[in-house]
Amino acid sequence: MSVLARWCHRHRLVTVLLWLGLLVGLGVVSGKVGTAYSNSLSLPSTESSKAMDLLKANMPAAAGDQDTVVWHVNDGSVTDPAVKDRMAQTLDAIAHSPGVASVSSPYTPHGAAQVSPDGRTAYAQVVFDQDAMHVAKGDAEQVVKLAEQARSSSLDVQLGGGAIAKTEQNMGGTSELVGVLAALAILLLIFRSAWAAVLPVLTGAAGVGAGVLSIGLLSHGLSLADTAPTLASLVGLGVGIDYALFVVNRHRKGLMSGLSVEESVVRALNTSGRAVVFAGATVVVALLGMLVLGIGFLNGMAIGAAVTVALTVLAATTLLPALLGLLKLRVLSRRQRRRLADGVHDQAGAGAFGRWAAKVEARPLGKALVALALLVAVALPVLSLRLGSSDAGNNPKTSTTRQAYDLMAQGFGPGSNGPLLLVAQTGGPQDQQAVEHLVTELKSTPGVARVAALPTKPGQQVTPISVVPTSSPQSAQTSDLITHLRHDVIPAAEQGTDLKVLVGGSTATSADFADVLTGKLPLFVAIIVGLGCLLMMIAFRSLLVPLLGAVMNLLTMGAAFGAIIAVFQWGWGSEALGAGAAGPVEAFAPTMIIAILFGLSMDYQVFLISRMHEEWHRTGDNHRSVRVGHGETGLVITAAAVIMGSVFASFIFGGQRMIAEFGLGLAVAVLLDVLLVRLVLVPALMHRFGRANWWLPRWLDRVLPHVSVEGEPDPEPVRTPELTVVGRP
Repeated sequence: MSVLARWCHRHRLVTVLLWLGLLVGLGVVSGKVGTAYSNSLSLPSTESSKAMDLLKANMPAAAGDQDTVVWHVNDGSVTDPAVKDRMAQTLDAIAHSPGVASVSSPYTPHGAAQVSPDGRTAYAQVVFDQDAMHVAKGDAEQVVKLAEQARSSSLDVQLGGGAIAKTEQNMGGTSELVGVLAALAILLLIFRSAWAAVLPVLTGAAGVGAGVLSIGLLSHGLSLADTAPTLASLVGLGVGIDYALFVVNRHRKGLMSGLSVEESVVRALNTSGRAVVFAGATVVVALLGMLVLGIGFLNGMAIGAAVTVALTVLAATTLLPALLGLLKLRVLSRRQRRRLADGVHDQAGAGAFGRWAAKVEARPLGKALVALALLVAVALPVLSLRLGSSDAGNNPKTSTTRQAYDLMAQGFGPGSNGPLLLVAQTGGPQDQQAVEHLVTELKSTPGVARVAALPTKPGQQVTPISVVPTSSPQSAQTSDLITHLRHDVIPAAEQGTDLKVLVGGSTATSADFADVLTGKLPLFVAIIVGLGCLLMMIAFRSLLVPLLGAVMNLLTMGAAFGAIIAVFQWGWGSEALGAGAAGPVEAFAPTMIIAILFGLSMDYQVFLISRMHEEWHRTGDNHRSVRVGHGETGLVITAAAVIMGSVFASFIFGGQRMIAEFGLGLAVAVLLDVLLVRLVLVPALMHRFGRANWWLPRWLDRVLPHVSVEGEPDPEPVRTPELTVVGRP
């Protein structure tokens, strides 16, 4: 690290220009080739995916995205001549719009079922010629525009569906701006220097900017959701600002201890910089651990976030030393520069965190029990975790997709918003009779509201069957119905025939996705916990410290999911946050959050334990090592946690439910992780464990590679005979 730090410092203008060239180059290329994001949740091995593939191969026109135009009158009926003429003209215009394959109107002889029993609500099915992810946004916006023109004071017209939802997406940037401003305010309070406060934000923004532009390019070769850049920004800004904060803080201490600018930069990179690289590696490893799940959708998001984190580490270890060299002593406050000019060199004193560390050492058990009780209380809701996929019913009340969802539920029952699509493959007349028998059986199946075999062409060997449940798409009863159909009803109909029936549709796809992820989650947790423990074992030559870190990380994860479940699944304030009504937690949220949190928690563990380990090597006194490491790192990791928590929390109000889940869970987890785990539980337990903290079997010590996280220790501070000043850590 020292060689890299010296080169970047001595060639600071070149380094800054290289970074500018990288950002401009990525921006130019990204502007020319664009992006190719995909939101497909399909898994090739699942029944719902096989059903869709069969439908696409045999009835491509029916495989396009099916959206809904729904209208409602408070007085009279939707069949009144004025309403009928107005909506018939609108539907005809929509049918001739670009990208629209067909429109099924309730005003046709076969459309009676599309009028509600009370006659006040009706809907039309709009089928696009592509699936939702490939429908051009402009085509969907044209359909919305035509439907909105039909609205009047007496006629409410709303739209729903996957393609329509694309028109409501707000990629924005407001959340990022709020997070950055919050980070700047906190850094100003810590450093009392505008330049020192700007540096971590500038460095983090450079890394995130390069990462987001890279993700756009990667979307051409990987399956990346359009939320991947937002997720990468969320993670990258948090870690990027924190990593730069650790380096800047160490550099300022070096300057105030009497080192030259260059030597202070080198020392900061060779100590905190090493810890940044190691911490960043743990985050990247945790994210890339998702690759073992073999799910393309998650692979893309994991790689995108990992690339962004890696670039923030690169910025902290190359761009930051160059900027520190350009600013020289301006990273210090005016008061500190005056003291340095007078020859007064500050020595870090104990301060409030040093006093707290002494209190934890004096009574570790009681404080540990209180912290543990608080964490368990926050994590308790995790026992009711239910995975699934949010739908339009979880959108903000003001959105057209949410209002269309509510109108459909009121007029036709909750299941009308997510009908199941059974795809029956037949081989002959006998099989066709079996399909008719299946339709009859489905009508009497508990949990089924309506059944209809969709029209097919003569000789067509694939028959789609629409099954409308009595429950909403995201309810547990609908998931149970899917299981019952697959395991009981359909096998009975297939018996003795060549008939093959697959259960598909968006609701079944979401259920399959949740089942696959739930089944693979234990393996994923075991892999990243094992890798994290191995990395910590290599860094700190200990068995107990990595195991303690793993257990603490699991506690933090429990707290994160407890908060998410209370707000988004139980609905405690989700509407107020603009995240819609209560509903299941996104199926892939646990995997992503566990990966991110495990990496971030390991970051704080690395910065805390590395200082303790350094003191242990110097003195061999466990109590002193824990107390000194606890006291000296307390301020900086608390500041880092508050900054990261603020960045994460700013994403809660972005209007995207999935991102809001990540923002809330990560913000709560990071703050509790530092305030309760790293500042109370870990040091308290390490005081109780004594010298066992640093024990490692000799045979294992010989096998494991040796990696120095701490680098060279800080020099002894220069003391003036006239005055010893206690400064900021």
